[in-house]
Amino acid sequence: MFNQKNKSVFSLSMLKKAAFLVCAAPLAVFAQEWPVKQVTFLNPFPAGGGTDAFARPLAAQLTEQLGKQFIIDNRGGAGGTVGASVAAKAAPDGYTWFIGATHHTIAPSMYKNLDYDIEKSFIPVAMIANVPQVLVVNPQRVSARNAKEFIELMKKNPGKYNFASAGSGTVHHLAGELFKIQTGTFITHIPYRGAGPAMNDLLAGQIDLEFDGLATSAPQINAGKLVAIALASNKRSPAIPNVPTFKEAGLPDYEVSTWYSIFAPAGTPKPIVDKMIVEVQKALNTPKLKSIWEKNGSDTPNLYGEAFGKQVRADVVRWSSVVKKSGATLD
Repeated sequence: MFNQKNKSVFSLSMLKKAAFLVCAAPLAVFAQEWPVKQVTFLNPFPAGGGTDAFARPLAAQLTEQLGKQFIIDNRGGAGGTVGASVAAKAAPDGYTWFIGATHHTIAPSMYKNLDYDIEKSFIPVAMIANVPQVLVVNPQRVSARNAKEFIELMKKNPGKYNFASAGSGTVHHLAGELFKIQTGTFITHIPYRGAGPAMNDLLAGQIDLEFDGLATSAPQINAGKLVAIALASNKRSPAIPNVPTFKEAGLPDYEVSTWYSIFAPAGTPKPIVDKMIVEVQKALNTPKLKSIWEKNGSDTPNLYGEAFGKQVRADVVRWSSVVKKSGATLD
Protein backbone atom coordinates (compact mmCIF):
# COMPACT_ATOMS: atom_id res chain seq x y z
CA MET A 1 0.00 0.00 0.00
CA PHE A 2 1.31 3.47 -0.90
CA ASN A 3 0.67 5.34 2.38
CA GLN A 4 1.48 8.90 3.42
CA LYS A 5 4.87 7.85 4.81
CA ASN A 6 5.84 6.25 1.50
CA LYS A 7 4.64 9.34 -0.29
CA SER A 8 6.85 11.54 1.89
CA VAL A 9 9.90 9.34 1.28
CA PHE A 10 9.16 9.29 -2.45
CA SER A 11 8.81 13.08 -2.52
CA LEU A 12 12.08 13.58 -0.62
CA SER A 13 13.88 11.20 -2.99
CA MET A 14 12.53 13.04 -6.02
CA LEU A 15 13.56 16.39 -4.54
CA LYS A 16 17.12 15.13 -3.97
CA LYS A 17 17.34 13.86 -7.54
CA ALA A 18 16.00 17.15 -8.85
CA ALA A 19 18.50 19.11 -6.78
CA PHE A 20 21.33 16.91 -8.07
CA LEU A 21 20.26 17.46 -11.68
CA VAL A 22 20.04 21.22 -11.13
CA CYS A 23 23.60 21.26 -9.72
CA ALA A 24 25.02 18.77 -12.22
CA ALA A 25 23.73 20.50 -15.32
CA PRO A 26 25.80 23.70 -14.90
CA LEU A 27 28.90 21.59 -14.10
CA ALA A 28 28.45 19.59 -17.29
CA VAL A 29 28.10 22.77 -19.34
CA PHE A 30 31.10 24.29 -17.52
CA ALA A 31 33.20 21.22 -18.36
CA GLN A 32 32.17 21.38 -22.03
CA GLU A 33 33.30 24.99 -22.22
CA TRP A 34 36.54 24.44 -20.22
CA PRO A 35 39.07 25.88 -20.73
CA VAL A 36 38.02 29.44 -21.40
CA LYS A 37 41.35 30.97 -20.30
CA GLN A 38 45.02 30.11 -19.71
CA VAL A 39 45.74 26.87 -17.83
CA THR A 40 48.75 26.40 -15.53
CA PHE A 41 50.76 23.23 -14.94
CA LEU A 42 52.59 23.77 -11.66
CA ASN A 43 55.94 21.97 -11.87
CA PRO A 44 57.53 21.60 -8.39
CA PHE A 45 61.08 21.42 -9.78
CA PRO A 46 63.40 23.90 -11.52
CA ALA A 47 63.43 24.10 -15.30
CA GLY A 48 65.59 21.64 -17.19
CA GLY A 49 64.81 18.46 -15.24
CA GLY A 50 62.95 15.29 -16.12
CA THR A 51 59.58 16.77 -15.21
CA ASP A 52 60.04 19.52 -17.79
CA ALA A 53 61.06 16.97 -20.43
CA PHE A 54 57.50 15.63 -20.45
CA ALA A 55 55.38 18.48 -19.07
CA ARG A 56 56.42 21.04 -21.70
CA PRO A 57 55.67 18.93 -24.81
CA LEU A 58 52.37 17.85 -23.24
CA ALA A 59 51.44 21.46 -22.47
CA ALA A 60 52.20 22.44 -26.07
CA GLN A 61 50.05 19.59 -27.41
CA LEU A 62 47.13 20.44 -25.12
CA THR A 63 47.39 24.08 -26.19
CA GLU A 64 47.00 22.91 -29.79
CA GLN A 65 44.10 20.59 -28.97
CA LEU A 66 42.07 22.92 -26.76
CA GLY A 67 42.91 26.32 -28.20
CA LYS A 68 43.94 27.89 -24.88
CA GLN A 69 47.47 28.38 -23.62
CA PHE A 70 48.86 25.76 -21.22
CA ILE A 71 51.90 27.15 -19.40
CA ILE A 72 54.51 25.68 -17.01
CA ASP A 73 55.08 27.40 -13.65
CA ASN A 74 58.29 26.06 -12.06
CA ARG A 75 58.26 26.20 -8.23
CA GLY A 76 61.30 24.21 -7.09
CA GLY A 77 62.45 23.46 -3.56
CA ALA A 78 62.56 20.86 -0.78
CA GLY A 79 62.41 17.80 -3.02
CA GLY A 80 59.29 19.00 -4.81
CA THR A 81 57.29 19.59 -1.63
CA VAL A 82 57.26 23.40 -1.90
CA GLY A 83 55.49 23.30 -5.24
CA ALA A 84 53.17 20.53 -4.04
CA SER A 85 52.12 22.72 -1.11
CA VAL A 86 51.34 25.62 -3.45
CA ALA A 87 49.36 23.36 -5.79
CA ALA A 88 47.36 21.83 -2.93
CA LYS A 89 46.11 25.32 -2.00
CA ALA A 90 45.25 26.35 -5.56
CA ALA A 91 41.65 27.05 -6.50
CA PRO A 92 40.02 23.76 -7.64
CA ASP A 93 38.58 25.33 -10.77
CA GLY A 94 40.40 23.43 -13.51
CA TYR A 95 42.95 26.15 -14.22
CA THR A 96 45.79 24.91 -12.00
CA TRP A 97 47.07 21.33 -12.24
CA PHE A 98 49.95 19.75 -10.38
CA ILE A 99 52.73 17.90 -12.21
CA GLY A 100 53.72 15.32 -9.62
CA ALA A 101 56.35 12.60 -9.65
CA THR A 102 57.43 9.48 -7.80
CA HIS A 103 59.23 11.82 -5.40
CA HIS A 104 55.89 12.82 -3.92
CA THR A 105 55.21 9.27 -2.75
CA ILE A 106 58.55 9.33 -0.89
CA ALA A 107 58.00 12.70 0.79
CA PRO A 108 55.45 11.47 3.40
CA SER A 109 58.09 9.25 5.02
CA MET A 110 60.86 11.87 4.79
CA TYR A 111 59.11 15.12 5.71
CA LYS A 112 57.29 14.99 9.03
CA ASN A 113 55.45 18.32 8.80
CA LEU A 114 54.00 18.45 5.30
CA ASP A 115 51.01 20.77 5.07
CA TYR A 116 49.40 18.65 2.34
CA ASP A 117 48.64 14.95 1.80
CA ILE A 118 49.45 13.50 -1.62
CA GLU A 119 46.47 11.13 -1.34
CA LYS A 120 43.92 13.52 0.20
CA SER A 121 44.87 16.96 -1.10
CA PHE A 122 44.85 15.90 -4.75
CA ILE A 123 42.80 13.93 -7.26
CA PRO A 124 44.92 11.47 -9.29
CA VAL A 125 44.40 12.27 -12.98
CA ALA A 126 47.04 10.55 -15.09
CA MET A 127 50.52 9.06 -15.08
CA ILE A 128 51.95 10.69 -18.18
CA ALA A 129 55.37 9.01 -18.34
CA ASN A 130 57.37 6.31 -16.56
CA VAL A 131 61.13 6.47 -17.00
CA PRO A 132 63.68 3.97 -15.68
CA GLN A 133 66.54 5.24 -13.55
CA VAL A 134 70.05 4.90 -14.91
CA LEU A 135 73.35 5.06 -13.02
CA VAL A 136 75.60 7.55 -14.80
CA VAL A 137 79.14 8.63 -13.95
CA ASN A 138 81.41 11.45 -14.99
CA PRO A 139 84.16 9.52 -16.83
CA GLN A 140 86.80 12.00 -15.65
CA ARG A 141 86.04 11.24 -12.01
CA VAL A 142 84.98 7.57 -11.98
CA SER A 143 87.07 4.90 -13.73
CA ALA A 144 84.44 2.12 -13.70
CA ARG A 145 82.70 1.33 -17.00
CA ASN A 146 80.28 -1.42 -15.95
CA ALA A 147 78.33 -2.51 -12.88
CA LYS A 148 80.88 -5.05 -11.66
CA GLU A 149 83.75 -2.54 -11.84
CA PHE A 150 81.59 0.13 -10.25
CA ILE A 151 80.55 -1.98 -7.24
CA GLU A 152 84.15 -3.11 -6.67
CA LEU A 153 85.35 0.50 -6.83
CA MET A 154 82.73 1.68 -4.33
CA LYS A 155 83.51 -1.18 -1.92
CA LYS A 156 87.22 -0.39 -2.00
CA ASN A 157 86.59 3.32 -1.41
CA PRO A 158 83.67 3.76 1.05
CA GLY A 159 82.65 7.41 1.28
CA LYS A 160 85.18 8.63 -1.29
CA TYR A 161 82.65 9.10 -4.07
CA ASN A 162 79.47 11.20 -4.04
CA PHE A 163 76.19 11.06 -5.89
CA ALA A 164 73.91 13.94 -6.81
CA SER A 165 70.14 13.91 -6.49
CA ALA A 166 67.29 16.25 -7.39
CA GLY A 167 66.86 16.82 -3.65
CA SER A 168 66.59 14.92 -0.38
CA GLY A 169 63.63 12.60 -0.46
CA THR A 170 63.44 12.41 -4.26
CA VAL A 171 63.55 9.12 -6.14
CA HIS A 172 67.11 10.01 -7.24
CA HIS A 173 68.10 10.06 -3.57
CA LEU A 174 66.24 6.87 -2.59
CA ALA A 175 67.51 5.06 -5.69
CA GLY A 176 71.01 5.65 -4.32
CA GLU A 177 70.02 4.49 -0.84
CA LEU A 178 68.41 1.33 -2.23
CA PHE A 179 71.56 0.63 -4.27
CA LYS A 180 73.71 0.99 -1.16
CA ILE A 181 71.47 -1.43 0.75
CA GLN A 182 71.59 -4.07 -1.96
CA THR A 183 75.33 -3.81 -2.68
CA GLY A 184 76.75 -3.08 0.77
CA THR A 185 78.45 0.10 -0.42
CA PHE A 186 78.61 3.63 0.92
CA ILE A 187 78.40 6.65 -1.37
CA THR A 188 77.94 10.19 -0.06
CA HIS A 189 74.66 11.88 -1.00
CA ILE A 190 74.70 15.48 -2.29
CA PRO A 191 71.18 16.95 -2.70
CA TYR A 192 70.37 19.68 -5.24
CA ARG A 193 67.31 21.81 -5.92
CA GLY A 194 66.23 19.76 -8.91
CA ALA A 195 67.52 17.33 -11.53
CA GLY A 196 68.64 20.17 -13.84
CA PRO A 197 71.15 21.74 -11.41
CA ALA A 198 72.36 18.26 -10.37
CA MET A 199 73.03 17.32 -13.99
CA ASN A 200 74.87 20.59 -14.62
CA ASP A 201 77.33 19.90 -11.79
CA LEU A 202 77.76 16.27 -12.84
CA LEU A 203 78.69 17.38 -16.35
CA ALA A 204 81.00 20.06 -14.95
CA GLY A 205 82.86 17.50 -12.86
CA GLN A 206 81.74 18.84 -9.49
CA ILE A 207 79.97 15.54 -8.74
CA ASP A 208 81.04 11.94 -9.38
CA LEU A 209 77.84 10.17 -10.31
CA GLU A 210 74.05 10.22 -10.26
CA PHE A 211 71.11 7.82 -10.14
CA ASP A 212 69.11 9.75 -12.69
CA GLY A 213 65.95 9.51 -14.75
CA LEU A 214 66.73 8.44 -18.31
CA ALA A 215 64.95 11.49 -19.73
CA THR A 216 67.70 13.87 -18.58
CA SER A 217 70.63 11.46 -18.92
CA ALA A 218 70.03 9.85 -22.33
CA PRO A 219 71.16 12.89 -24.40
CA GLN A 220 74.35 13.18 -22.33
CA ILE A 221 75.05 9.43 -22.58
CA ASN A 222 74.54 9.42 -26.35
CA ALA A 223 76.75 12.50 -26.68
CA GLY A 224 79.56 10.71 -24.82
CA LYS A 225 79.60 13.21 -21.95
CA LEU A 226 78.51 10.65 -19.35
CA VAL A 227 79.04 6.91 -19.03
CA ALA A 228 76.00 4.76 -18.25
CA ILE A 229 76.84 1.93 -15.85
CA ALA A 230 73.47 0.13 -15.97
CA LEU A 231 69.73 0.68 -16.28
CA ALA A 232 67.43 0.04 -13.29
CA SER A 233 64.77 -1.66 -15.41
CA ASN A 234 63.66 -5.17 -16.30
CA LYS A 235 64.52 -4.56 -19.96
CA ARG A 236 66.86 -2.42 -22.03
CA SER A 237 65.70 0.92 -23.38
CA PRO A 238 65.55 1.92 -27.06
CA ALA A 239 66.96 5.29 -25.97
CA ILE A 240 70.26 3.63 -24.92
CA PRO A 241 70.09 0.09 -26.40
CA ASN A 242 73.71 -0.80 -25.65
CA VAL A 243 73.40 -0.18 -21.90
CA PRO A 244 72.66 -3.37 -19.90
CA THR A 245 70.20 -3.58 -17.04
CA PHE A 246 71.21 -4.19 -13.44
CA LYS A 247 69.39 -7.50 -13.74
CA GLU A 248 71.82 -8.50 -16.50
CA ALA A 249 74.67 -7.31 -14.28
CA GLY A 250 73.64 -9.56 -11.38
CA LEU A 251 71.32 -7.30 -9.34
CA PRO A 252 67.89 -8.74 -10.22
CA ASP A 253 65.99 -6.84 -7.53
CA TYR A 254 67.33 -3.39 -8.31
CA GLU A 255 64.53 -1.80 -10.31
CA VAL A 256 63.67 1.90 -9.96
CA SER A 257 61.74 4.25 -12.20
CA THR A 258 60.56 7.83 -12.06
CA TRP A 259 57.00 8.43 -13.10
CA TYR A 260 55.55 11.84 -13.91
CA SER A 261 51.90 12.66 -13.53
CA ILE A 262 49.03 15.11 -13.42
CA PHE A 263 47.04 15.71 -10.25
CA ALA A 264 44.12 18.09 -9.69
CA PRO A 265 43.62 19.99 -6.42
CA ALA A 266 40.99 18.23 -4.31
CA GLY A 267 37.54 19.61 -5.08
CA THR A 268 38.11 20.07 -8.81
CA PRO A 269 34.77 19.20 -10.50
CA LYS A 270 34.69 15.64 -11.80
CA PRO A 271 33.44 16.62 -15.29
CA ILE A 272 36.55 18.79 -15.74
CA VAL A 273 38.85 16.06 -14.43
CA ASP A 274 37.20 13.59 -16.80
CA LYS A 275 37.66 15.96 -19.73
CA MET A 276 41.34 16.43 -18.86
CA ILE A 277 41.79 12.64 -18.83
CA VAL A 278 40.26 12.38 -22.31
CA GLU A 279 42.46 15.19 -23.67
CA VAL A 280 45.64 13.78 -22.09
CA GLN A 281 44.91 10.33 -23.55
CA LYS A 282 44.44 11.94 -26.97
CA ALA A 283 47.67 13.95 -26.60
CA LEU A 284 49.80 11.01 -25.47
CA ASN A 285 48.70 8.99 -28.49
CA THR A 286 49.82 11.57 -31.05
CA PRO A 287 52.85 10.56 -33.16
CA LYS A 288 54.66 13.71 -32.04
CA LEU A 289 54.50 12.92 -28.32
CA LYS A 290 55.08 9.20 -28.84
CA SER A 291 58.34 10.07 -30.60
CA ILE A 292 59.45 12.44 -27.84
CA TRP A 293 58.56 9.92 -25.14
CA GLU A 294 60.57 7.17 -26.89
CA LYS A 295 63.63 9.43 -27.16
CA ASN A 296 63.28 10.18 -23.44
CA GLY A 297 63.13 6.49 -22.60
CA SER A 298 59.45 6.27 -21.69
CA ASP A 299 56.43 4.48 -23.06
CA THR A 300 52.84 5.62 -22.44
CA PRO A 301 51.85 4.23 -19.01
CA ASN A 302 48.08 4.22 -19.68
CA LEU A 303 47.21 4.77 -16.01
CA TYR A 304 44.37 7.18 -15.32
CA GLY A 305 42.08 8.10 -12.44
CA GLU A 306 41.60 5.41 -9.81
CA ALA A 307 44.08 3.01 -11.44
CA PHE A 308 46.77 5.66 -11.13
CA GLY A 309 45.63 6.38 -7.56
CA LYS A 310 46.32 2.73 -6.62
CA GLN A 311 49.87 3.08 -7.95
CA VAL A 312 50.37 6.18 -5.81
CA ARG A 313 49.27 4.26 -2.70
CA ALA A 314 51.54 1.29 -3.50
CA ASP A 315 54.55 3.56 -3.97
CA VAL A 316 53.93 5.41 -0.69
CA VAL A 317 54.15 2.03 1.06
CA ARG A 318 57.18 0.83 -0.92
CA TRP A 319 59.31 3.91 -0.36
CA SER A 320 58.40 4.14 3.31
CA SER A 321 60.02 0.73 3.73
CA VAL A 322 63.18 1.83 1.89
CA VAL A 323 63.44 4.98 4.01
CA LYS A 324 63.21 2.94 7.23
CA LYS A 325 65.77 0.34 6.11
CA SER A 326 68.27 2.89 4.81
CA GLY A 327 67.91 5.43 7.60
CA ALA A 328 67.70 8.13 4.92
CA THR A 329 67.39 11.64 6.30
CA LEU A 330 66.97 15.15 4.97
CA ASP A 331 70.58 16.23 4.42
